[in-house]
Amino acid sequence: MDERKTFIPGLVPPKDQLKPAWWFAFQGRELLVDSQSSPVTIPCLVDFEELRLKAKGQHYLGQLGSRHCYALELDEGNPPPPGMTFQGLRHLYGQVDEDLFQVAGRAVQIVEWDRINQFCSRCGHRMGNRQTERAKECPQCGLLKFPRLSPAIIVLVEHGHQLLLARARHFPPGLHSVIAGFVEPGETLEGAVRREVQEEVGLTIKDIRYFGSQPWPFPDSLMIGFIATYESGEICLDDPEIEDAGWFTADNLPSLPGKISIARKLIDWFLAKQGKSTGDNREKAG
Repeated sequence: MDERKTFIPGLVPPKDQLKPAWWFAFQGRELLVDSQSSPVTIPCLVDFEELRLKAKGQHYLGQLGSRHCYALELDEGNPPPPGMTFQGLRHLYGQVDEDLFQVAGRAVQIVEWDRINQFCSRCGHRMGNRQTERAKECPQCGLLKFPRLSPAIIVLVEHGHQLLLARARHFPPGLHSVIAGFVEPGETLEGAVRREVQEEVGLTIKDIRYFGSQPWPFPDSLMIGFIATYESGEICLDDPEIEDAGWFTADNLPSLPGKISIARKLIDWFLAKQGKSTGDNREKAG
């Protein structure tokens, strides 16, 4: 078994970092990678200072296999070391080992959470790190700030041999995907599924079933996937964010989301059910 397959989250770093560790170093939201290796990989060093880059903040993440993992925030504007580059996570999908990519998604969210919670939003005092859990704590008023997680539903609606696909105005040209949206306060996941489908395309659905979930660090979502069955209604586009929607068959598909997304996994599930598969020529990143 590959030693990097199991990730164990952690809060307290080892007292002595004597073996090479994975260093997830971000400049803004771009990750430092070794672009000369194949596949592209993350710096694996005993001490990150070997790269002569100044870090503004460092966070211990846990262990991936036998290697410790750290997240770093780097100063803006500093060029990468020779043979390395800064790249966004979307671009890196499929180029970096899947296990490293998953930890990178965790790392960028922790770095961002630390960056925007330096001061208390209640009293303005400088925040400190809580020792017993991943949280910021105000020593003045006691306010706690945990890393933010924004739950969002995503649902594939099927109608016999057809699936519902929609096109948001911000999508790349031609790209269609399944319905998705954020969960509102006081709302169940199933309620969010029904509401989003009704709001975006005017349809009523039934038989809502859980499919799976995916951390989505763009910037801090947890995508919770469902499958549902069409019940009634005609497609009606009242949502200004949606410019097109329709029923598609496995033999008549538009451009689809890339394999990075749970949207694509939902669509591939439906196509496998129909005895079909998608070709890479229909795939778009994101």
